[in-house]
Amino acid sequence: MLTSLPDTLLATALLLIVISAIQPLASRLMLSSTVLLAVVGVLLGGGATLVLNTFHTQAVDDAAKVLLHFPINAEVFLYLFLPLLVFHGSLSIDVRRLARDATPVLVMAVVAVLVTTAAIGFALAPIAEVPLTVCLMLGAIVATTDPSAVVGIFREIGANSRLTRLVEGESLLNDAAAISIFTILLAQVVNHQPVDATGAVSNFVFSFAGGIAVGFVLARLMVAAVPLLGGNRTAEVTLTLALPYVAYIVCHQFLHSSGVVAAAVAGLTVSAMGPSTFRPQSWQFLQDVWAQLSFWSSSMVFILASMLVPKLLLGATQWDAVLVGVVVIAAMAARAAVLFGILPLLERTKLAQRVPTPAKATMLWGGLRGAITLALALSVTENYGVPANVQRFVAILATGYVLFTLLVNGTTLRWLVRALKLDHLSASDQALRNQVVAIGLGEVRDKMRQTAAEFGFSAPASSHALESYDRRIKMETAANTFDTAIGDRERVTLGLITFASQERSVLLEMFEDQVLSRRVMENLLWTAESMIDGARAEGRYGYIQAARRRLQPTMRFVFAQWLHKKFRIDTPLMHCMAERFETLLLTHLVSVSMSRFMHRRMEPVLGQRVTEVVGDIVGRREDLLQDAMDVLRLQYPGYAEALESRMLRQIGLRMEAEEYAGLRRESLIGEELHEELMRGLDMLRKQISRPLQFNIQSGIDNRIKEFEVFSGLQDALMHDLAMSVSTRFVVPGERIYRGGQKANSVFLISRGMVAVKPGASSTEEVVLGTGEFFGERELLDSRPRRAGRARAASFCHLLELNAADFLRLLHEAPEIAVRMERIAMNRQQAAAGTPATGPESREYMKLVTFEGAAQPAVPAQGVETRASAE
Repeated sequence: MLTSLPDTLLATALLLIVISAIQPLASRLMLSSTVLLAVVGVLLGGGATLVLNTFHTQAVDDAAKVLLHFPINAEVFLYLFLPLLVFHGSLSIDVRRLARDATPVLVMAVVAVLVTTAAIGFALAPIAEVPLTVCLMLGAIVATTDPSAVVGIFREIGANSRLTRLVEGESLLNDAAAISIFTILLAQVVNHQPVDATGAVSNFVFSFAGGIAVGFVLARLMVAAVPLLGGNRTAEVTLTLALPYVAYIVCHQFLHSSGVVAAAVAGLTVSAMGPSTFRPQSWQFLQDVWAQLSFWSSSMVFILASMLVPKLLLGATQWDAVLVGVVVIAAMAARAAVLFGILPLLERTKLAQRVPTPAKATMLWGGLRGAITLALALSVTENYGVPANVQRFVAILATGYVLFTLLVNGTTLRWLVRALKLDHLSASDQALRNQVVAIGLGEVRDKMRQTAAEFGFSAPASSHALESYDRRIKMETAANTFDTAIGDRERVTLGLITFASQERSVLLEMFEDQVLSRRVMENLLWTAESMIDGARAEGRYGYIQAARRRLQPTMRFVFAQWLHKKFRIDTPLMHCMAERFETLLLTHLVSVSMSRFMHRRMEPVLGQRVTEVVGDIVGRREDLLQDAMDVLRLQYPGYAEALESRMLRQIGLRMEAEEYAGLRRESLIGEELHEELMRGLDMLRKQISRPLQFNIQSGIDNRIKEFEVFSGLQDALMHDLAMSVSTRFVVPGERIYRGGQKANSVFLISRGMVAVKPGASSTEEVVLGTGEFFGERELLDSRPRRAGRARAASFCHLLELNAADFLRLLHEAPEIAVRMERIAMNRQQAAAGTPATGPESREYMKLVTFEGAAQPAVPAQGVETRASAE
C-alpha cells in the first residue's frame, strides 16, 4: 500500500520533531544520539506493527500504515543519502593530518574489510544452509563501520583527536571497500556463479581506481569553477551539493566503478583545496550548511532504517541467534587480528606511526555498524533475483549484528574510553593548559576590575566577583607544572607550531580581504601547514626544512623555465614570476606583522628565552626570504614597486571597510549608507585586483651592459644578445651543471653568487658574483663539462646563452673571447694564490665552504681560500 504525499510529508515532519527531541534527551541520558535514534526507530516500527495487528481504530491504523509503508527503500538510501553522507564525512576531515596516518587508515579500511569478510564467510559456511558466496556477501555487508555514534561519543567526552581521526578515516574508506566487495558478490549470487577470486580482485581494483580518478577530476573541475561564481556563497554551496551526486552516479551507472569511492575522493579533494579556493567566510558557511545537511540525513537514515528492523527480523529463530553470535565473534576476532597483528608489523617496519594499545582496544570495541549495513541488507531483500532463503538469512543476521553493536558496544564505549583514560590530556598539554588558564584568568581579572570602576559597580559586588577569580588563579597557579613538565626543546617546538598556526590565520584574513590571489594562497597555506607538520614531527629542524621548501621553485615554475629556454614560450614563466613576487612579498609582510604577536602573546606563555630562540629561527628564515626578494627587486624594480603599491592599496581598502563597519555598529551611519559604501569598496577592489603585466625581458639590455666583458659592444650586437639570452632563477644549493654533461650554454650572473668547483681533484670552490660568467671554457674547447660542477651559493638570477648564439657572438666580436681568456687566467692565478692583476681583477671573488646555504658576501682585496666541505 502506498501512502499519499500529504501523509508522507506529515510523517516526515513528525520524525524530524522526534529527531530534534532526541538530541537533548541523549545528552541527559549520557547516551549516543545515534544509538537512541536506532532504539526509537525500532520502537516505532515494532509499535506500528503491533498497533496494526491489535487495534482497529481508523485513525490509529492510518498512522501505523504510514509508518510501515513509508516510501523508503534501499535505492533511496544508496542514491539519496549515501553520497551526501560520504561526501560530508570526507569534507570534514583534515586531509594533511589524515595523510600522516594514511597507512593504518588504509589497513583498517581495506585490509580489515577483506579479513572481516573472509572470517565471517568461512565461519558461517560450515554451519549455515547457504553457499559460501552468500556467507561472504554477508561478511561484506557487516564489514562497514558507522562512525557517527563513535565519533559523537569521542567528541562529547574529549577523546584523543588522533583516535577520532583514525576512526573517521577508517569508516570513510571502508564503506567504499565493503560496498565494492558486496556489489561483486551480489552479482555472483544473482547469477548463481561461484566465487572467482581473480575476477573479483580485478573488479575490485578497477572499481577503486575508477572511483578515485572520477572523484578527483570532477572535484578539481568544480574547484576551478568556483572563482567564476563571483563569491556568491549560495551558488558555491549549491555547486558542492551537486558534486557528490554527479560523481556517484557517473561512476555507478555509466563506468561501473565505485561511486562511494568517487564521492569520498571528491570530498577529500575539496577539503584539501577548499581553504585556498573559498574565501574564509564562504568556507565556514559551506561547512555549516553541510553539517546541517549531514545531520538531517544521518538522523533520518538511522531512524528510517531502524523502523525496518522488526520487518527484517520477522521469523527469527533461536538458531538465528546462534548464527548472530558466530558473526559477532568472527568479526571481533578479525578486527583484533588486524589491530594487534598487522598494525604492529607496520609500526616495526616504520611504515606507520605507533598506535597506542588503549587506542587499538577502543577501535576494536568501537567498530559499530549502522544504517549502511541495514541499507545493504535491505537491498538484498528487495532484489528479486536473490532466493527467498538468502534474503531471510542476510536480513536477520545483518540486522541482529547491527543491534548487538549498537546496544552493547555503543552503550559501553563511553565507559571504555574513560576507563582507558583516553579522554585525558597528555602531560605536556595539561601543563600548557594550566599555564594558559593561569595567565588568562589574571588578564580577565584585571580587565574586570577596570570595567567595574568605569561603570561604577558597587564595591561589594565588584569584590565578590573578583574574589572568585582570585581563588581560581591561586588554584591554577598551584597546579601549574609548566616550568618542570615541558623542557626547552618542547617549548621551542610548541612556539614554532604556534607561530606557524598564527601565520596561517593571518593568511586566511588576508585572503578574505582579497589581498592575495587564490593560487598564491594555496601555495602559502600548504607551506604554512607543512611547517606545522614539520615542527610537530622533527622540531626546529622540520620547521626550517619546510620553510626553505617555500622558497624552492615549484614543478610548475621549473617547467615554465624549460618552456622559456627551449621554445621561447614566455607566458607561463611570466605568470610564475608574478606569483613568486607576490609569494615572497606576502611572506615578508606576514613575518613582519607576526613580531608583535610573538612578544604580546607567545612570550607570556612560553617565556622570554624560548621566544627569543623562536625569533632567531624565524629570523634565519626571514634572511633567506630577504635574499630571494632582493634578487627579484634589483632585476625587476618597476614590477616590484607596482606590486607593493597595489598591496598597500588593498590593505587601505580593508582598513576603510573596518572603519565603515565600526560606524555602522555605533549607529552613526545607517544600513543603506553602509551597503552603498561597501559597494563602492567592492568596485575599487575589482579595479585593483586586476593582474599586473609582467615582462620577463624587462631590463635585460641594461643588465647586459653592466657586464664588463661586453663593454664597448655594438648596440646591434647588444640588442641581439639581449634577445638571445634566456632567464633562469636558481636557489641556494641548486646544481646548475655537473661534470661530464654536454656543454651547451654559457651562464651570466645577473644577480647573486655561484660556487664553481673547477675539477674533481679540486678541494676548493670559486664563488663568482654579479657581473661574472662561467661555463664558457668547455664551449671554447668543444669538450664536455669538466669533472667539477657549479652550484648556486645564494638566490641567483642567471642569463643563459646557448652554444650556437654564443659562438656566433664570438665570431662577430672576437675581442670578447680575448677578454674571457684574460679573466679565466686571473681566476687560475687567484685559485693558485697568486694575486690577480689587470682591469679584470675581481675584488669580491672569494673561496668559501659550500654547504647548500647562502654564505655572506664579504668583499676582500684579492681572493680568500678555504677548503671545501665536499
